[in-house]
Amino acid sequence: MTPHSIRRRHPCKSDCGFSLIELLLVVAIILIIAAIALPNFMRSKIAANESASVQNMRNITTANVVYSSTYGAGYASTLAMLGPPSGSAEPSSANAELIDEVLATGTKSGYSYTYTPGTPVNGVIDSFQLTSSPVTPGVTGIRYFYTDDSGVIRQNTSNPATASDLPIG
Repeated sequence: MTPHSIRRRHPCKSDCGFSLIELLLVVAIILIIAAIALPNFMRSKIAANESASVQNMRNITTANVVYSSTYGAGYASTLAMLGPPSGSAEPSSANAELIDEVLATGTKSGYSYTYTPGTPVNGVIDSFQLTSSPVTPGVTGIRYFYTDDSGVIRQNTSNPATASDLPIG
């Protein structure tokens, strides 16, 4: 037998490619793996967002201390004041360039930040409160966070955190 005659006896039509059953089995296996992996991925993303939120709150608190000592006017009255100046302007008390421009807008890494300055006394703001809430609760984060000029970060899993909640630990 010559190789040419062997090819004629075994046509490629039935031997080439995958059958529909084989393709369905591969798709089913991929779907099962995805069903197992997706919840773990979501939990990891939530944990990363929460960790980033805590770090961002620390950054804002530190930026406020630096702002107060640099400009002598107490804490900033808005988050934007801690952010960078527009264009190529030099940092000033209006835009101190102590936090990044994304965080200065009040939303970053799946969390929304609400900054509330204290009441000025003789033109000096000597306190502030900062809360962070998940943009989409249960999807971008589960916990809510709170801090103030004391620097202690507190958490709550069901409602926005306040000064009476337990510190993170």
